[in-house]
Amino acid sequence: MGYYDEGRTGRNKRSGKGGYFLSGLAGVVIGAGLVVGTLPSIVEYQNKEGVSVSENESVQNENAEQVSLDVTTDVTKAVDKAKDTVVGITNIQASMDFFGSESGPQEAGSGSGVIYKKSDDTAFIVTNYHVIEGAQQLEVTLADGTKEPAELLGGDVWTDLAVLTIKGANVKKTAEFGDSGALKIGEPVIAIGNPLGLEFSGSVTQGVVSGLERAIPVDLNGDMVNDWQAEVLQTDAAINPGNSGGALVNIAGQVIGINSMKIAESAVEGIGLSIPIDTALPIIKDLESYGEVKRPAMGVTLQNVSELPSYHQEETLKLPKDIKEGVIIEQVLTNSPAAKAGMQEYDVITALDGKPVQDVIALRKYMYNNKKEGDTVNVTYYRDGKQRETKMTLVAESDL
Repeated sequence: MGYYDEGRTGRNKRSGKGGYFLSGLAGVVIGAGLVVGTLPSIVEYQNKEGVSVSENESVQNENAEQVSLDVTTDVTKAVDKAKDTVVGITNIQASMDFFGSESGPQEAGSGSGVIYKKSDDTAFIVTNYHVIEGAQQLEVTLADGTKEPAELLGGDVWTDLAVLTIKGANVKKTAEFGDSGALKIGEPVIAIGNPLGLEFSGSVTQGVVSGLERAIPVDLNGDMVNDWQAEVLQTDAAINPGNSGGALVNIAGQVIGINSMKIAESAVEGIGLSIPIDTALPIIKDLESYGEVKRPAMGVTLQNVSELPSYHQEETLKLPKDIKEGVIIEQVLTNSPAAKAGMQEYDVITALDGKPVQDVIALRKYMYNNKKEGDTVNVTYYRDGKQRETKMTLVAESDL
């Protein structure tokens, strides 16, 4: 199955029943009026014999009248609340001429972002990491068309999130974050962004929450091996190239997701994916404060046991025949937590704090979701066919 990042082009609780009911009622009233208006009027008169006779007299309106309707629903209210907080983001990179020399900065692609905070004269924007990846310059286009140079505070490839800042003088509104943990399947949501580029800026599509807590495998380095599982919301609101980083909002106009990707299969339609705002918030805070996400590390490089032929599992690693899952240590960095704990190349980790570790993704998810710099972790591993345990104190990845 293919996954398509809805990133830069070119290279999201009320049911809303009240709004829908009013729209439907207006349609019934207007429709009924049209029917009544075209019925012939009944004209009575007396013939020569004094008998009362009825005759149909067709009535026509000689002058057409233009009618203006003010249609307001929960959806339009939600859009009005959130649309001006969604911006366009242009990724500018140096281009190459025919001879392979740089020929000056050009737009490499564009995506979307959400203004979520304004402090003094600075506005903060959250978007996707893949929207800003590789940029030498970044430019933000506000809802009114104003363009502002942007500064990257930090990005995180694992969660596909990044935070930018711009001058806040022209920023009038900031987004309100909702509670993605309270979402229900079937709840209406609205996607706002810039599909296919800035010429379609502020586009709005509507759908429902199609699924919660979807785990999508992601290959981050292009080696055809999944490095991570993105935890996302599924929606059938249309998400297209350029929507990445835009807002998925609930019927109250609150941002409950950052649009990220869709499943790109010819036989698949209407499966868009969005990062839940509850997942994004701690990442956003770290990127604001440190320019990176403070994640714990052991100081090792890893490989899945399941990727090795059974011969090497038994002869090289000397694993018992019933051990088919786990993580092999390929390399231990000097002076790392793993080195200080006595771990070696070809050790096979099978559990952390007593929790089974099936593969590299499971190890990372446990570490990233449950541990922080300075925490201790109990490691269960196999060496030369014998099970062992050790403890190590974790450090930040950036300190290795």
